[in-house]
Amino acid sequence: MANTESRSRLGKGLGALLEEYLDEPDLASAPVRELELVSIRPNPFQPRQGLAETGLDELAASIRENGLLQPLVVRPAEPGWELVAGERRWRVLQRMGWEKAPSIVRELSDEQMLVLALVENLQREDLGPLEEAVGYQQLISRFGLKQSEVAKRVGRQRSTVANALRLLTLPEPVRDLLSSGGITAGHARAILAVDGERRQIELAKEVAARGLSVRETERRARQAKRRTADGKPALGGKRPVDPVARRAETLFARRFGTDVHVSLRGKTKGHIRIPFRDEEDFERVTRLLLDEAEGRELFEGR
Repeated sequence: MANTESRSRLGKGLGALLEEYLDEPDLASAPVRELELVSIRPNPFQPRQGLAETGLDELAASIRENGLLQPLVVRPAEPGWELVAGERRWRVLQRMGWEKAPSIVRELSDEQMLVLALVENLQREDLGPLEEAVGYQQLISRFGLKQSEVAKRVGRQRSTVANALRLLTLPEPVRDLLSSGGITAGHARAILAVDGERRQIELAKEVAARGLSVRETERRARQAKRRTADGKPALGGKRPVDPVARRAETLFARRFGTDVHVSLRGKTKGHIRIPFRDEEDFERVTRLLLDEAEGRELFEGR
């Protein structure tokens, strides 16, 4: 059910989301005003760090041919206005020398501005992994939302939000490699399993330099975690020799977003250890283990 709701929200256009937030039946019928472009400022809650130039020439050509088919959406912000939606159109119109732009004016809170900017970019896949994580963190720190509330507002699973936020705990050199494309979010999540910033940085640099796959990065992260600072195997840190158990560790780690350990004792005994960092992470992992009704009864009924 939660997956269906998430897909439904992200599948909506921004106009539909605005109607949902503002409780308006038809944004398309809202009055359009001609506003001075110089009086409009970008969305201050825009999570995207840079606007890609790709596609702007095509957008300009379309506007020259067909006119501006979709007005900007702004909110009052003295002096002038702040963009809610349409930053690409706004920038192209400035390039084209327009003095005014058709605009719809709406009253929106800061929280609504950030949520709508996040969703608009998620729909277009314009955000990098860290930009997405920063947007989620802003909703938490600025507006006091819980991870579950953030997930509901942007149409994501809570585990997706939690895994994104974990990327912000990486050392700066690793985050730089992630931002530049030297490593992917999958690599970064694997590197998170390694203890210590120095080892995380070393592994990230190796991944970028050698072009290691995510699977190989996961394997190296498990090896690093099982070694002490002098390179000797850590106590109780034997790798499962059974290839099925070893593969299970990898799959469990992907499923739960944390480094899961499978320990074998003989041929028929052993245990699976799933670590968590804090109370909220415990709830996230537990909900993944339980079905939806059980998770609701356990955490929402207390």
